[in-house]
Amino acid sequence: MRQIAFYGKGGIGKSTTSQNTLAAMAEKGQRIMIVGCDPKADSTRLMLHSKAQTTILHLAAERGAVEDLELDEVLLTGYRGVKCVESGGPEPGVGCAGRGIITAINFLEEEGAYEDLDFVSYDVLGDVVCGGFAMPIREGKAQEIYIVVSGEMMAMYAANNIARGVLKYAHSGGVRLGGLICNSRNTDREIELIEALAAKLNTQMLHFVPRDNVVQHAELRRMTVNEYAPNSNQAQEYAQLADKIINNKNLTIPTPISMDELEELLIEFGILDGDEEYQKALEADKLATAAV
Repeated sequence: MRQIAFYGKGGIGKSTTSQNTLAAMAEKGQRIMIVGCDPKADSTRLMLHSKAQTTILHLAAERGAVEDLELDEVLLTGYRGVKCVESGGPEPGVGCAGRGIITAINFLEEEGAYEDLDFVSYDVLGDVVCGGFAMPIREGKAQEIYIVVSGEMMAMYAANNIARGVLKYAHSGGVRLGGLICNSRNTDREIELIEALAAKLNTQMLHFVPRDNVVQHAELRRMTVNEYAPNSNQAQEYAQLADKIINNKNLTIPTPISMDELEELLIEFGILDGDEEYQKALEADKLATAAV
């Protein structure tokens, strides 16, 4: 069994990318369980054709303890037999959402949910500045990390931070970076830029997922593209990405870069040339340096 995790900046399309890819993997005969690690509990909605799955933490709060839950109450079967569970999280502004991840994984392990699987996939919220969200890496659960990114600066910044988190636990826990998945935002020279970022991080751009409105059409119907439009070009893209993950042997220890190096990369590709705020800040920095 391989345990993988999808990380990436909030709003990058991580849950959509992961569910479509995992659906394609299931169509290829892989036995899969998704463990949603986002308090929004949206990591399984396309698989289950539902708004949001009832979470482990929500039910545990109702019952008084997670020990009072039955596995079949929180582990549902979705598209192509994919097993789906959501960890959940506390009320906004109260507590640590990372607690839900820890509670969910421990409960699933104790109840035997990890049996007869080829892949367990963790869909993790945003960045890894919080130790709770790094839990699948920190505890040696997720062994392969896939970072969903785009040619936007903040998405690349988050990807670099996630690489730092992987590096921190690479030697003690054996976690490795499987590659970057570029979920296109149609930015300038996006493929070249993400390939260059991947090279600096000592990894690969595993796949470039083009932007296609069929993804939105499928999401509105709470379906994966693979189910909604199986003959579409986008379904073929996810099928290719699925094959690449299944056959991926290029697992590396990342080499994260500094903020200055990231900015230099963006400048090299002309990404910041048209950014007026960045140019003003650059001019102010030059003037301050000259004054010194």
